[in-house]
Amino acid sequence: MKFTCNKEVLLKEVSIAQEIIASKNAILILSNIYLEAKNNKLIIKAKDMKVNFQTEVPVNVIEEGSTTVYGDKFFGIIGTFSNDEIEFSLKDTTVIIKPINQKKPEYKLKSMASEKFPEFPVSSSPFFEMPIKDFKEMIIQTVFAVSDDETRYFMNGVFFEKSEDKLIMVATDGRRLSYAQKIVGNKINDFTGVIIPPKILTTIIKKSGEEGLINISVNNNMIFINFASYQFSSLLIEGNFPNYKKVIPENQDNSLVIKREEMLNALRRVSLMVEKKSHRIFLGIYPGRLTVYSEESDIGSSEDEIPCKYDGDELTLALNYMYIEDPFKVMSEDEIRIRFFNESKKAIMIEPSPQKDYFHIVMPMQS
Repeated sequence: MKFTCNKEVLLKEVSIAQEIIASKNAILILSNIYLEAKNNKLIIKAKDMKVNFQTEVPVNVIEEGSTTVYGDKFFGIIGTFSNDEIEFSLKDTTVIIKPINQKKPEYKLKSMASEKFPEFPVSSSPFFEMPIKDFKEMIIQTVFAVSDDETRYFMNGVFFEKSEDKLIMVATDGRRLSYAQKIVGNKINDFTGVIIPPKILTTIIKKSGEEGLINISVNNNMIFINFASYQFSSLLIEGNFPNYKKVIPENQDNSLVIKREEMLNALRRVSLMVEKKSHRIFLGIYPGRLTVYSEESDIGSSEDEIPCKYDGDELTLALNYMYIEDPFKVMSEDEIRIRFFNESKKAIMIEPSPQKDYFHIVMPMQS
């Protein structure tokens, strides 16, 4: 096995593979990246216990073959070269990596036989396609709200379903909920709602562009996602996702509208004095203004005020400031609406103004 290739092109794809296997794997071969050179292409594969990744890059194949190399070292080695072109060759069980037409620097890396690398599953269900921009937006508006409580494993992922003519994503940790939908019409086959682990979704956010289509297939226990030259698949989380529809508040007659950047700046300033254990802040809602402040502590307190569009009764809400800040960070609209009841203990809703295809729900804290 021998090939030459562009360092930057290879480094980009190997970085994705290394992210997939970054966590420690009990099975040694899963710490390796699979490489197969043929037809002037290099096939790259990586997997952990749940997520599979495959792509290919153009290379100049001198001798076809395949092997696996330790991912962390391989990624680090490629990054050290200053030359644009590098040479990769396999002799027995040793991989030799060096600049093309140069002797030094030269790295020798032990390999494992490619036959030991597990086979990837193949989807048995048809694929459907949608704009990759829409899919990314749904992930961005939901994935941050996934629970990290492993005892509630059914909340450790993003719920994904088709309902009538819409695709829906929902995430919750029990104290907040994020919802996003996209209209896709009836061209997509129905599938039972599934829970997707966040790892594959966050990787897609980072590695996909804004143009083109993404292809998705959902089986009973796996999801397959393809775009550009990338092929991802992941085991799904077993369990029953909570009935999110019961959490969505109705008939919230009160609302205020604020500037997103002004609210973010106020939260950042006030959070400096927030008690780190509770993360509690207070929103004082008054006609024409919103006061954001921390509670008094041994260290001190903080308070800020921003204008808002509101002409109702005064109300004070106690909230986890991170649960407010997180939605404001992922939204891009200039103005944001907060809907609420006339009671400080009922859920609030955060959404763009004017309304779009997503929203966030936050439960207040004890004041």
